[in-house]
Amino acid sequence: MSLRLASFRVNGRNSYGAVTDKGIVDIGRKLSAKYPTLLDVFRANAIGEARAAAAGQPDHQMGDVEMLIPIVGGEKIICVGINYPERNEEYKDGRPTPKYPNLFVRFPSSFVGHDQPIVRPKVSDKFDYEGEIVLVIGREGRNIPKDQALKHIGGLTLGNEGSVRDWIRHGTLNVTQGKNFDRSGSLGPWIVPSDELDPGKGLQLTTKVNGELRQEDNTARLTWDFAWLVNYISTFTTLRPGDMIMTGTPTGAGGHFNPPKWLVPGDVVEVGVPEIGALRNSVIDEA
Repeated sequence: MSLRLASFRVNGRNSYGAVTDKGIVDIGRKLSAKYPTLLDVFRANAIGEARAAAAGQPDHQMGDVEMLIPIVGGEKIICVGINYPERNEEYKDGRPTPKYPNLFVRFPSSFVGHDQPIVRPKVSDKFDYEGEIVLVIGREGRNIPKDQALKHIGGLTLGNEGSVRDWIRHGTLNVTQGKNFDRSGSLGPWIVPSDELDPGKGLQLTTKVNGELRQEDNTARLTWDFAWLVNYISTFTTLRPGDMIMTGTPTGAGGHFNPPKWLVPGDVVEVGVPEIGALRNSVIDEA
């Protein structure tokens, strides 16, 4: 089984560990003096030490911990819009095919971890899902050449870029408002390091709502592939360990059905890639 690195909260403290079929090995408890968080592991390029510390019996069961987003305290979460073929046509507004990706950022507070509820805000019933593959940067770099870009990816995880569609349209030239409601999206369940999962490999991504397949596509079809994105983004900003890049969602988000299939409380969204796992979240209303 691939190494699966996760951040979690248990007994009032934050930690990180390796998720196995039998439970979670608490690596943070073993390595806290050197690496207090999983972010510190990535900053030190210490995946090998984490792998060695993952040996042994589990310390916790999944049901006994609160799963956090995989990297807590990272500097940047950069999101890529309209990156699969046919996505541009979903908007039915005659917009030209873009030469460059639409990029925006999300705040960490807009995400929750695996098996934590995502929140439909009070101000809208147009709450939507977007399943994505997420790159976790492992090596710092600026102006990273395309032929070196995959070496800067430390691992892969999954995301549900929960979106509030009517608030996205509040801005004519940006989507910030509709993409950053507290606890509206999710990241996880864990990170599979890139030395165990080649980022250059085609990955089949699916999103299901209550078991119904809504989205499916393969990263081999991306308009801007992982290497291109790392090269392009690093041209204007230094990518640092723990930064995350959400690489885009396939066709089939709820807002593009006729009539739309908005998320409602009680729905369960599951984003999956066989080589990574499945990120699952239920929907609740904002209190």
